[in-house]
Amino acid sequence: MRKVITGAFISLDGVMQAPGGPKEDPTRGFKLGGWVVPHMDDVLRQAIGEMLSEHFDLLLGRKTYEIFAAHWPYAEAGPDDLIARQFNSITKYVATRSSMELTWRGSVALHDAAADVARLRNEDGPHLLTQGSSELIQTLLAHDLIDEIRVFTFPIVLGVGKKLFAEGAKPAAFNLVDSKVTPRGVMIGRYERAGAVKTGDYAMDPPTPAEKARRERMEREG
Repeated sequence: MRKVITGAFISLDGVMQAPGGPKEDPTRGFKLGGWVVPHMDDVLRQAIGEMLSEHFDLLLGRKTYEIFAAHWPYAEAGPDDLIARQFNSITKYVATRSSMELTWRGSVALHDAAADVARLRNEDGPHLLTQGSSELIQTLLAHDLIDEIRVFTFPIVLGVGKKLFAEGAKPAAFNLVDSKVTPRGVMIGRYERAGAVKTGDYAMDPPTPAEKARRERMEREG
């Protein structure tokens, strides 16, 4: 069985749109693309390298695929040549509803993201790593298909933009299994799926008259 691993760069308010540059994804008028760049240091670079050094296939939404396909096939002679060679050699699974031609070598279309990822997850093979792909991630969260989240939280608030978690995610518990903070304040956490969400109750039993009145008012007001 393969793991589905989500790797995501996010702001303090959960935005993950266009971390790498202003032209990466300016949809919906997003004007702050490239917010990761000023926070890059050796610790962050090493953590990203560790995530990308593992054996995996890529799992991408169509828009992220187009960004990657326009960059990584041409980057093997550049400073990120190791990542480029890895990305270019592995399988890229692409969630898309269109019939667009997938020109990047090793690309495979998934036309029913939830069903196809569930099938791939139950097969033998490398883990499936998402990068970017905020819309695909919402589908995976809604169908409880994410086994691990590796989140890089940057010390900024972006205000608007596509988010890692949106309405529609299925409730799920995770365990923090590793964490570190970079010199420039990026918090790196690795979370593994840990079953259902557990709850408790700090309320007085029996409730006070004031609490009873509050609950009755809440029921009336909806």
